[in-house]
Amino acid sequence: MPKHVGIVGCSAEGAALCYRTICSEGARLMGPHAHPQVSMHTHSLADYVACLERGDLDGIGQLMLSSAQALARSGADFIICPDNTIHQALPAIEALSPLPWLHIADAVAQEAQAQAYRRLGLTGTRWLVESEVYPDKLAQHGIAVVRPEVGERIEISRIIMEELVCGVFKPEAVRSFQQVIERMCTLQCDAVILGCTEIPLIMNKENSPLPVLDSTRLLAQAALREALRAA
Repeated sequence: MPKHVGIVGCSAEGAALCYRTICSEGARLMGPHAHPQVSMHTHSLADYVACLERGDLDGIGQLMLSSAQALARSGADFIICPDNTIHQALPAIEALSPLPWLHIADAVAQEAQAQAYRRLGLTGTRWLVESEVYPDKLAQHGIAVVRPEVGERIEISRIIMEELVCGVFKPEAVRSFQQVIERMCTLQCDAVILGCTEIPLIMNKENSPLPVLDSTRLLAQAALREALRAA
């Protein structure tokens, strides 16, 4: 039997997109309507945001660990978290977790390496792009990261937190992302990381000026590969 996938959710839109991807990709790999068993646990997004705003990574880690413990009780075999930003807290609690985790940046790095990308633009919340979540993982593969400028970070975060996580998708938001990615083209980026699980709701390979690395779908695909290793 395939392994049981546990999802630590943060925002509803991002967690739902990851779950839907596991189900749809599962059917492609396993047959009509088939996918591994999936369980999800989510604390309130407000609890995570409160910790982020006060720089409380320990608080974020405790929320993640609490979800991991709930998923272990549900019978999950391993865990994914379709939220890039809160991965900052994962190193502090991973050794305490009752289950192993797949890291979202590892999934992105593996695909970037497979595509021979050497220089990647990064989009996401300001909390993410100002962290070392992606630079640290990508540096292990000799891949450089280009971060948005300060003003771009502020506007991208506003779009994510005020619009995308609320299910609001505006043409103006698409254009804002396109402008940021166009500037990354001038900095010789090979591709852009959609480093927030909601960004793929408005950006994709068809409307991006650069090839995209969709962290949500890449994590879901990594979870499927891990689940099917036991089959």
